[in-house]
Amino acid sequence: MDPLDFARWQFGITTVYHFFFVPITIGTGFLVAGMQTRWVMTGDERWLRATKFFGKLLLINFAMGVVTGILQEFQFGMNWSDFSRYVGDIFGAPLAIEALLTFFLESVFLGLWIFGWDKLPKAVHLATIWLFSIGTAMSAYMILAANAFMQHPVGYEYNAATNRAEMTNFLDVMFQNTAVVAWIHTISAAFLTAGTLMAGVSLYLVMRGKSAEVAHKTLRVGAVAALISFAVVAFSGDSFAKIMVQQQPMKIAAAEALYESEDSCAPFSVFTIGTLDGSEPLFALELPCLLSFLATGSFEGPVEGINPLEQQYQQEYGSEFPNVESFTPYIPITYWGFRLMIGLGGIGLLGALFAWWLSRKHRTPKSRWWLVMAVVIPFLPLLGNSFGWIFTEMGRQPWVVFGLLPTQDGVSPGVAAGEVISSLVIYTALYGVLAVIEIGLLLRAIKKGPEESIPDPFEGGKDRELTITY
Repeated sequence: MDPLDFARWQFGITTVYHFFFVPITIGTGFLVAGMQTRWVMTGDERWLRATKFFGKLLLINFAMGVVTGILQEFQFGMNWSDFSRYVGDIFGAPLAIEALLTFFLESVFLGLWIFGWDKLPKAVHLATIWLFSIGTAMSAYMILAANAFMQHPVGYEYNAATNRAEMTNFLDVMFQNTAVVAWIHTISAAFLTAGTLMAGVSLYLVMRGKSAEVAHKTLRVGAVAALISFAVVAFSGDSFAKIMVQQQPMKIAAAEALYESEDSCAPFSVFTIGTLDGSEPLFALELPCLLSFLATGSFEGPVEGINPLEQQYQQEYGSEFPNVESFTPYIPITYWGFRLMIGLGGIGLLGALFAWWLSRKHRTPKSRWWLVMAVVIPFLPLLGNSFGWIFTEMGRQPWVVFGLLPTQDGVSPGVAAGEVISSLVIYTALYGVLAVIEIGLLLRAIKKGPEESIPDPFEGGKDRELTITY
């Protein structure tokens, strides 16, 4: 048994599980802030009830995200010590900023928001939820800047004496185009996820007759947020693909199962069936010239294929990394991960818009199939996010840092397979328990729905009876 395989499984399971909570927290935080702003500006109690209700879902999700996120940093030392040693001087900088600055910003101002109802001035209290939301977006940027170095290493030099990559330009590391576009793509996907979640929950409330006057409003907010964010997702994804062609052409070739280079008019693969080992296609349904346009901006643009790139990488890296047998990622995962990322997000958007259409003019849908749709809608972009991360990381293989460090050279040399297996089993079981708790808390809050009436928390001052807000 190879410890590398189990270490990769462990990191993949814990990271994908943690990322379930990240986009919901980011997107819902801004939507809650927007609804509270609407309440402060108009005094409409329905927006206050919506803020309180979705704020409760936000808090449950944020707490679970914190618990599952703590483990990520520990894994670098447990199973990936050689990776940590090799790029710690660079990779550690944005992670330190994320932990010491942005997470501090999130936790402090979220705490003020939770306990500041009827204690802080109304405008100051509103500012706390906005600062929390900004903190989540900044935190995402720091993580993506660190990951961008793994995708496209810049701003460093190799120190042969210490066998380490050392930072030479902090600004290059933090603000390279890979990080900026990845952040825009991720944040817009977070809004898409939060929008479909809000639309699905709101449709459920409408159909169950729970605070329908509030749910109709939040359904509209969720659907509009999903529509706008999907447009940004598409635009940023197109830009991201063009950057990928320049920096990691093998990843885009694997995403399209393009085995041979096309000098012009490269087709976009809608559906491909390949051999079990993913080495060649058996059947493909293609759209002519579309891949060339997506990759280069021209229908006549050339696109490199998997086989020529494998030969190129063997010549470029083969002598330096003789233990790497192949520089081609596993094609079925990259191919289908790319399509599931796009497809699930698009279907989620259509579901949110359809839910909005069903409840137009304050109608109440009756069919039980619409109730099923209300439950399914939120999960689609959530799974699309996960497949996007799987594609991003698996498409980079066999590199943990592209062109610098193969994944097999980043694993901890002193960790045995049995040790990784035992921790993998423990973490998976623990995460299973946390999933049950998370779903139970969310379902309990959703079934209860928004409060039927909420007095203005900022009226009454010291004479008001103290209550627990959440």
